[in-house]
Amino acid sequence: MGLRFRPVDSAFYALFTEQAQHLVTGTALLAEMLAEASDKEDVATRMRAAEHDADETTHALIRRVNSTFVTPFDREDIYALASGLDDVMDEMDEVVDLILLYEVKVLPAELSQQVEVLQRCAELTAEWMPKLQSPQSLEEYWIEINRLENAGDKNHRRTLAKLFSGEFKTIEVLKLKDIVESLEAAIDAFEKVANIIEQIAVKES
Repeated sequence: MGLRFRPVDSAFYALFTEQAQHLVTGTALLAEMLAEASDKEDVATRMRAAEHDADETTHALIRRVNSTFVTPFDREDIYALASGLDDVMDEMDEVVDLILLYEVKVLPAELSQQVEVLQRCAELTAEWMPKLQSPQSLEEYWIEINRLENAGDKNHRRTLAKLFSGEFKTIEVLKLKDIVESLEAAIDAFEKVANIIEQIAVKES
């Protein structure tokens, strides 16, 4: 394989790092939303603002791809990674929105475990994203995210078992199941991000 010379455009890496920081904000708001005494209207308003900020960063990334002749790595991978990070934020925003719209007053304690998984995923992503310029160095990142996703899967199954244990009324089960599935989708979206980074590392090696 011949050597490939790519320009070092730090703006791409700065924008991906910015996207990751939005996810840290999003998980903090999600944790606040689950607190029994939280002002859910206020948290939802702040989450919508955070999701809008994340969208702006995503749009900035797409604009930069479209206006740059030679990108740091393949365009389709930049699009995929930007979209994957955006998907995480969208799923968390959906969780907050559902809690507000469904007027859920009491949430199973198991949901907090899923949010803790999400917070750890966000922290890791924010920690490792600045190293994206050397994607091969992120192996520890994608391995740990995959481990966390597996833990999230186990939490998800336990939570569903709790919902269908007879402890909750049917209408509450229906509401909570939507919230539980959106939390699971957010964790899955983090795994997708990790997989995209692993693919980038393979291509760039």
